[in-house]
Amino acid sequence: MSGSGVDPVITINASGTSPFVLVCDHASNRFPARYGTLGLTPHERLMHIAWDPGALAVAMRLTELLDAPLVHSSISRLIIDCNRDKDADDLIPVLSERTEIAGNQAVDAAERARRIAEFHAPFHAAIDALLEARRQAGRETILVTVHSFTPIYKDLPRPWPIGLIHGANEDFTRRLQQALNAEDPDLKVGWNEPYSARNGVTYTLEHHGDGRGLQATMIEIRHDEILQPAGVTFWSDRLARCLVEAAASPVPTIEGAGRA
Repeated sequence: MSGSGVDPVITINASGTSPFVLVCDHASNRFPARYGTLGLTPHERLMHIAWDPGALAVAMRLTELLDAPLVHSSISRLIIDCNRDKDADDLIPVLSERTEIAGNQAVDAAERARRIAEFHAPFHAAIDALLEARRQAGRETILVTVHSFTPIYKDLPRPWPIGLIHGANEDFTRRLQQALNAEDPDLKVGWNEPYSARNGVTYTLEHHGDGRGLQATMIEIRHDEILQPAGVTFWSDRLARCLVEAAASPVPTIEGAGRA
């Protein structure tokens, strides 16, 4: 538990029977009291720069629909980004999109180490503990990380309502893409959009998925799709169906994998 009295990481339904393990890195926009507001306005602390709006709501409903474990962070990614390597330049961001994070401008090595120890390390230790327990029990595991993204980034529209990102092994992500397009052939599924591993935003996917040789995927939902309960229900239900279908499907060829 951190000095704020709130656990930096929360694990839900650890004994869930599903093969899926869900992770939500950017679930919260909470700032522990010692950090104040980081110099941000209330509006800025509600913006996407501070968290992934809607992502936790989708992950929570998926946990119920699939009987899947869920691990999620309870602090803002502006305090420390749990989906970045400890050596990443933007682990503690000083600029997010076009917003300067004043409270992070003078973070020294000691404060960086403190945030890693209090927030980043416990988050990844909790994922490791869950995955290791499942390995020792001989249970199948497919890692699914749940995120959301902005409809517009630096004036550029993002047309995909959902994007899929893969790590070293793209097989499961291809099957999920195929399942989504089988359900709705007109659905514009972004393949490695709006990000990919090349952007340095797949630490959790690679560290825990690729690192353990697991099937894994990273789901990005455009956040205007999931800001209201109806959208959360729609996308959670659709993803639950398609994740189950993908897990049961043979590996597609790239040519038959659906539209990128």
